[in-house]
Amino acid sequence: MSHESVKAHFRKWNHEDRIMEFETSSATVEQAAETIGVIPARIAKTLSFRGEEGQAILVVAAGDAKIDNKKFRHLFNFKARMLTPDEVLEQTGHAIGGVCPFGLANDLKVYLDISLKRFETVFPACGSTNSAIELSCEELYEYSSAVTWVDVCRGWEEEKEQKPGAISSQS
Repeated sequence: MSHESVKAHFRKWNHEDRIMEFETSSATVEQAAETIGVIPARIAKTLSFRGEEGQAILVVAAGDAKIDNKKFRHLFNFKARMLTPDEVLEQTGHAIGGVCPFGLANDLKVYLDISLKRFETVFPACGSTNSAIELSCEELYEYSSAVTWVDVCRGWEEEKEQKPGAISSQS
């Protein structure tokens, strides 16, 4: 059912044929990367958090990014608390492993993390544990009806601080 709602979502743009379905699982970042044949960072994972008034918010981030609790709290003014698998299904209509910002059961706010912007294209899931679609960041923004780009992740950027003894090229 969830996968069908995503197909219907992309039908609005005549893009349902771009959805890839696999024989193997793409439920985790690592499985999706292996199945598709890309580095894990290019997998656009959708993270579900408790928002205000019981409404979930979704943050789509690069596969190698982790939520930075301090940045998240500063931006949204509440603590980053992930939904349980049952809450994710209830709020999004998608089960863990296929969660995406398309064909949602409820009208949820979607935010895209800047960790995705380093890539020409990324691969979000499509409502099942064996599907994905390749989208440019502009397409992801449009098709997810994203609110805005945010900076709430860590662990994906190269270290900004030089290690002791390293030669800086910024003289």
